[in-house]
Amino acid sequence: MVSWRRSASWLSSASRSSLGGAVGGEAKVTPEVDPAAHEVEVEEELDEERWSRLLPELLTEIVRRVDAGAERWPLRRDVVVCACVCRRWRDAAFSVVRPRLEAGRITFPSSLKQPGPRDAPMHCFIRRDKKNSTFSLHLSLTQALTDKGKFLLAARRFRQGAHTEYIISYDYDDLHPGSTSYVGKLRSDFLGTKFIIYDNQAPYDGAKPSRSRSSRRFASKQISPQVSGGSYEVGQVTYKFNFLKSRGPRRMQCSIQCPVGQGTASDPSKEKTPTPSSLDLKNKAPRWHDHLQCWCLNFHGRVTVASVKNFQLVATAGSGGPWDVGDEETVILQFGKIEDDAFTMDYRQPLSAFQAFAICLTSFGTKLACE
Repeated sequence: MVSWRRSASWLSSASRSSLGGAVGGEAKVTPEVDPAAHEVEVEEELDEERWSRLLPELLTEIVRRVDAGAERWPLRRDVVVCACVCRRWRDAAFSVVRPRLEAGRITFPSSLKQPGPRDAPMHCFIRRDKKNSTFSLHLSLTQALTDKGKFLLAARRFRQGAHTEYIISYDYDDLHPGSTSYVGKLRSDFLGTKFIIYDNQAPYDGAKPSRSRSSRRFASKQISPQVSGGSYEVGQVTYKFNFLKSRGPRRMQCSIQCPVGQGTASDPSKEKTPTPSSLDLKNKAPRWHDHLQCWCLNFHGRVTVASVKNFQLVATAGSGGPWDVGDEETVILQFGKIEDDAFTMDYRQPLSAFQAFAICLTSFGTKLACE
């Protein structure tokens, strides 16, 4: 049985064409259509038309109330359901839901590449599967360090010759080079001390894709003509060498492209075109605790297990730019261990969830030149 989502007139014309061919002595093969299934689909189409014919004012008010009553997931899935009804409902949902920077909420996949909240960090956590070399990013739904969470992104580690790559995807089950769910990737050098972050979409107008061989997507597939198939370099993460093997945590520096003007307008139709701007980050220096005999950082209860992977990133002096985060005390990204294969990840403006996730992925793996 083959189900067709077509109108009744199309089915009638197809039947007449088939009948005429049979009378003329020409045999034609046509798919069998289940009448009951066809009736259900016709009813669904009529139902969809009824919803799409709602008055624009009424439709906007419905979506506005749903959005206002759903502060966090899983309630915010109702907003996504509204956007899935039809094109008019989707347009209404996008006009009502405020940009990520203003609302401080993750609703649509596009929010994963928008800056985090201004006033308080967004709490997330990362789960690691050592057996499959995969990592998944989840949005925390409660105050607990880990819960079921809302899945956001996934990554898988590959070996490309002497280099290591992390393919980042929207789909946990589609983590291969050339995936249609491809979001971006992370590539390390031979020593695993320098990483380059690539995005599949241009971070700002006029950005040019990387021409290096290492940034190409092998056997890539475009989701649609509107989705770029290139790789754009949007950041670098570098770990400093520790030749003397002195005691102390890893030292890292990041240079991230954070477009200014993205998602800052209250009216999406008047949103400013993002312009390129670079943000320099460094790990916050820990202090030596004499009683515990270890290096310590204040994670405010978000980290429970000591690990060399734990870090906090702050903006370097004078690099706060338009985001006003250059006081070296405001933690823009913190990452720490809470279980054997679970880590918290808290980020804020101007980093996006995608950028924060990519930076945290660089912390996994042994770095002999740094420790």
